[in-house]
Amino acid sequence: MSAGTDGRRPRRTAATVAAVDLGAASGRVMLGEVDGDGVRLTELHRFDNGGVRIGATLHWDALRLYAQTLTGLRAALARRADLASIGIDSWAVDFGLLDSTGALLANPVHYRDRRTDGVAEQVVARLGAERLYRTTGVQQLPFNTLFQLVAGAASPAMAVADQLLMIPDLIAYWLTGQAGTEVTNASTTQLLEVRTRRWATDVITGAGLPQRIFGPLRQPGDAAGELTGEVRAELGTDRAVPVTTVGSHDTASAVVAVPATDESFAYISCGTWSLVGLELAAPVLSAASRVANFSNEAGVDGTVRYLRNVMGLWLLQECLRHWRAQGRPVELAKVLADAAGVRPLAAVIDPDDPVFLPPGDVPGRVAHRCAASGQPVPDSPASVVRCVLDSLALAHRAAVREAAQLAGRTVTVIHLVGGGARNELLCQLTADACGLPVVAGPVEATALGNVLVQARALGVVDGGLSELRGLLRRRCRLRTYRPDLTAAPAWAAAAARIQAPRSG
Repeated sequence: MSAGTDGRRPRRTAATVAAVDLGAASGRVMLGEVDGDGVRLTELHRFDNGGVRIGATLHWDALRLYAQTLTGLRAALARRADLASIGIDSWAVDFGLLDSTGALLANPVHYRDRRTDGVAEQVVARLGAERLYRTTGVQQLPFNTLFQLVAGAASPAMAVADQLLMIPDLIAYWLTGQAGTEVTNASTTQLLEVRTRRWATDVITGAGLPQRIFGPLRQPGDAAGELTGEVRAELGTDRAVPVTTVGSHDTASAVVAVPATDESFAYISCGTWSLVGLELAAPVLSAASRVANFSNEAGVDGTVRYLRNVMGLWLLQECLRHWRAQGRPVELAKVLADAAGVRPLAAVIDPDDPVFLPPGDVPGRVAHRCAASGQPVPDSPASVVRCVLDSLALAHRAAVREAAQLAGRTVTVIHLVGGGARNELLCQLTADACGLPVVAGPVEATALGNVLVQARALGVVDGGLSELRGLLRRRCRLRTYRPDLTAAPAWAAAAARIQAPRSG
């Protein structure tokens, strides 16, 4: 059982907590009410998030994220003065650097910034792909924290940096004045030992990074401090509300809220990214797993999130943004309805092609890739969207099948959680591509997982993940998509058209 459930706090039969859920495209603050009947969520504040380019560098606006967090917490306390706890999660890999006084040295750099171009190859050549994977178990992605830090190793900020904090830990530090790094997010850095869940000092020193910036680690359920007096004054409360460490990587929280009834499931946490994988008791560190580019990331209660990143709905989001920037009034509901009527699998792409990682003209890049592979070129928003969604479904299929094979696990159902659960076409295409039922929901899985870990730390819930999931299912609305098995040959033929690159 996680720290924080050992009786240090008095037991409760019910509690109301705030979940701060910071995504790469948007953030939200949710009120979570938990009792023996289940979990109820109320959205209090939602706001856009995204990169801010200054010169050649793409940043996150960390101060705005903090200000928006305060706005949401102010609303939470206005609604429930007896707020019992606050938990914070966010996307992975990005971080802030603090000096010895605790001041943020610069706005965090966005993982989609180009500063890491070519860095991964240099680091892997120095440390060795096998050694890195054997130690950290993390898939090689160009924006991993390891590569970001090496890219900035000669910067003035790094010269005086005293501590690195991942994004949710940075927000928690500003709220409480107490610093620590939560382990599920730390596990995405490629700087944490996968077996011991301690900082990988040999990788840190081998990469030429200063060990001083890697501080104490926290577990989901640990106390992270209480609101400081200054923060309480900002929020208009005299209560020192505790901040509870949750699965601070948003996918870790989302997997807590997968409403599975046994272990024979795969999950797809589908939003800007699709995180596709299995929940395991131990990492898979074989050479085949490394070549297939699977990650062994830390989950709640000592589990392993064995997964692969798929580009996800970023492709659809960027298509819509590009069309609207051109003055084309493309609405999501209409283009999805139109895409459902487009001939299936007319053209498919590898959504994980690095060309799709930066912001920009994704429709143009899709057209270029289709033309280069001799396929029909999508010539309308509906045909582009159908190509994107068919391709995502194929990527889901590949990741689920490879994960099951590499881990020796039989998968009988796929749970698709997160914002993508609203996309009926993608859910049905994923079921058809995989030949397995897809259970869609909950949409707000990340916030629910955040809330459940807080509730357990407060003593409202006893037990492990199965008990948390059982409580969740009492109020969870789910929809099951059955696969069209007669389409299996068409999906197999389409999969053969894609030769997805794998890191070696």
